[in-house]
Amino acid sequence: MNHLFEQLETQLHAKRPFVVYRKPKELVVKAALQNNDDVHYTYDYKETGFVFAPFNTKNATVLIPLDIVLTTNYIPVENPNNDTAELNSLATQAAKEFHTNIVSKAITDLKEGKLQKVVLSRKIEVACSKMPLQLFKELLEAYPNAFCYLWYHPKVGMWLGATPEVLLKTENQRIETSSLAGTQEWINGVEPVWKDKEIYEQKVVTDFIVKALEHKVSNLNLSEIEAIKAGKLWHLRTKITGLMSHNLKEILQALHPTPATCGLPKVQAQEFILKNENYDRAFYTGFLGELNYSEENRRSNAKRNIENRAYTVNKKNTSIYANLRCAELQENKAFVYVGGGITIDSNPEKEWEETVAKSGTIVRIILK
Repeated sequence: MNHLFEQLETQLHAKRPFVVYRKPKELVVKAALQNNDDVHYTYDYKETGFVFAPFNTKNATVLIPLDIVLTTNYIPVENPNNDTAELNSLATQAAKEFHTNIVSKAITDLKEGKLQKVVLSRKIEVACSKMPLQLFKELLEAYPNAFCYLWYHPKVGMWLGATPEVLLKTENQRIETSSLAGTQEWINGVEPVWKDKEIYEQKVVTDFIVKALEHKVSNLNLSEIEAIKAGKLWHLRTKITGLMSHNLKEILQALHPTPATCGLPKVQAQEFILKNENYDRAFYTGFLGELNYSEENRRSNAKRNIENRAYTVNKKNTSIYANLRCAELQENKAFVYVGGGITIDSNPEKEWEETVAKSGTIVRIILK
């Protein structure tokens, strides 16, 4: 474990790109290190590497090639003391007024039929004295069920996150994605009771994904809706699986941005966001993850009356996550990004409170 982080410290000091991450419910921490500071992009998603895509689909997706790959096991220590930060102390009255005003404006457009749903967000500036790799280690401790990462490129920036949402996973032609929407605060020992607004919000995302994939993926199958815990929040999720009949680029273009990160109709929702949020989301609500990683499995071919023979099965895997619950790190500060889905039944005050609750995922780590 120490060896991996020592190499990352060296990489950071030399101002060379890297990403270090851990997938949900896993113990393996992986890192990809680049040998120079060139900026690489992917346009057709046929390359192999770690991708980092912005919210705005007009901008290019950055690729970190696998020049050096490191792995180590990391067993988190139970750390219950991550609730000390006063989240409301970061919420200024001006920020609250601005956010509730654009939520109210969105609700007006929803009632007039211009939108079906829109995801509105805000950016919070937080003083940060901790080193980036220390923040990442604390994310690993606090959020074992999230995709935790630290991404750095000297010509692009540094981002940190603990996202609960899978955008898609593939294994050869098999694909899995999920519809994650609806939010409630987690209270110890209390099961969530889901209201019509949250159920509808999750259904909108599910219906969008099914429609987006129906001519690009065969054998579509939907799981039952389940409540999942992500940090101090509950969400509703439906898993969707199938077999790809189109290439990965077309499928990503069909899915991103989803109603869970943008809204519906997609074009109108994105236009509303770009016009009214009054800041650049950059990589927030974009996506990131492993692209076309190779995996070899040694299997035994056991047939009756034939000597067992080992053979190799080659797999090509992609694991991509929506970039939620994240922050952009600068010298002595962090910009934390949070948002929520707005529907016709939304209440501006409650939507504001939801962004405060969601900010805790990253803010608690920075301030504790």
